[in-house]
Amino acid sequence: MGKNIIVADDEERMRKLVCDFLKKEGHVTFEAQNGKQALDIFTDRQIDLLILDVMMPEYDGWAVCREIRKKSMVPIIMLTARGEESDELFGFDLGADEYISKPFSPRVLVARVQALLRRAENNSNSLPRRSLGGLEIDENAHYVSVDNEAVDLTPKEFELLLYMADHTGRALSREQILNAVWNYDYYGDVRTVDAHIKNIRVKLGPKGEYIKTIRGVGYRFEVTS
Repeated sequence: MGKNIIVADDEERMRKLVCDFLKKEGHVTFEAQNGKQALDIFTDRQIDLLILDVMMPEYDGWAVCREIRKKSMVPIIMLTARGEESDELFGFDLGADEYISKPFSPRVLVARVQALLRRAENNSNSLPRRSLGGLEIDENAHYVSVDNEAVDLTPKEFELLLYMADHTGRALSREQILNAVWNYDYYGDVRTVDAHIKNIRVKLGPKGEYIKTIRGVGYRFEVTS
């Protein structure tokens, strides 16, 4: 069944190209030439996924992503002509699910769209609550608490913590984590994982020690007394 997707880019040729490929997969597309239009469409329609160019007039893609995340966990893919790691990390911290640098293959973009939509559907069908040594993770509410105190995680930090908690006791390489949490073969620097782990540890306070570093391998989630 096709989904409703916003494609926001101030370059008309790029919008049309992406929309044509998405329509071939049965999706319904809504074009926006700036960030304000994207937010207006999101408010008026039931949207299942957004594709946002970073550099747009009125509101840029980052501003739109920030506003969307205040009220929705709908999947968001960011498009950018810049490939700086700092930009990529910033996008993930705002809550973006994917970050794709231009130029890109439209077929690869569509594949990532399909993967994100499948994951969103799977998550809606199975949303348990986890209790792990004073750490509570509620997947349905996207809520985390430590000793009954709420912890404010970004969407990507939440997904990473959830993945590790679901693989308690297992050694996970950075590559495994990237492929699982970012949901595709990530070609950027594996330090992306390290940066997110560092942030999660700080936010979890004493429970941050549950995430163990395995030298030369990666990380392991392990509840300690």
